[in-house]
Amino acid sequence: MYQVNLEGKVALVTGGSRGLGRAMVLGLARAGADVVIASRKLAGCEEVAAEVQAMGRQALAVSAHAGQMESLDALLEATYQRFGRLDILINNAGTNPVTAGLSDLTPELFQKVFEVNTKGPWYLASRAAPRMAQHGGGSIINVISVGGLKPPAYQGFYAGSKAALHALTKVMAAEWAHMGIRVNAIAPGSYHSDLFDVSAAQLPGFEEGSKAACVQKRIAETEEILGPVMYLASDMSSYTTGATLVADGGYLVL
Repeated sequence: MYQVNLEGKVALVTGGSRGLGRAMVLGLARAGADVVIASRKLAGCEEVAAEVQAMGRQALAVSAHAGQMESLDALLEATYQRFGRLDILINNAGTNPVTAGLSDLTPELFQKVFEVNTKGPWYLASRAAPRMAQHGGGSIINVISVGGLKPPAYQGFYAGSKAALHALTKVMAAEWAHMGIRVNAIAPGSYHSDLFDVSAAQLPGFEEGSKAACVQKRIAETEEILGPVMYLASDMSSYTTGATLVADGGYLVL
């Protein structure tokens, strides 16, 4: 009944230069969308933008810090100056700088993690939503984590920041439904990406433990995130809002 066709749509992906974000950008472009790629390092964004342009789609690379509000304002302005509209916003950028017990963490680290993982997505979405409504609405996708739904020890700030974004997703959906905006979340489990593979190389038993923690006993390939993304970004999910789509290989089952 439905086919994913995003032609004529403009998508913005934060943290879009590598890992899951890069896979999202390329998947959206293959479906016909023009894409804004944002991350702190402009060179990485430009590399992905070149891949999008090679598909015949338009792309804009923007250096933006997901935890700095003035940077997000500039990102949104650059998007509208280039394309004049925004239909799909994916808050994918996140940080998890340290693994430690709560008693060993600092208020400064708390602020850093929550600014990037919670405050930034709220701010960008809240500023984008009224402008998206002017063109009939759209879809906002917040990337949380299974850690926000099943918080593990020694990742308290990360899990807490993602749990907060999970709650905000539902509030956004309730407040912005009248504007034609759907807001949903994706909660990924373990996926092969730059960050995961570095951790696996540095920490003995990390990959084996991650596999054992889900019922499928494997690590997902980066492109496997595209199923949930395409569903939530497109009209296939026209009657879905305030939902969290878990894509974790069965981590929450155990």
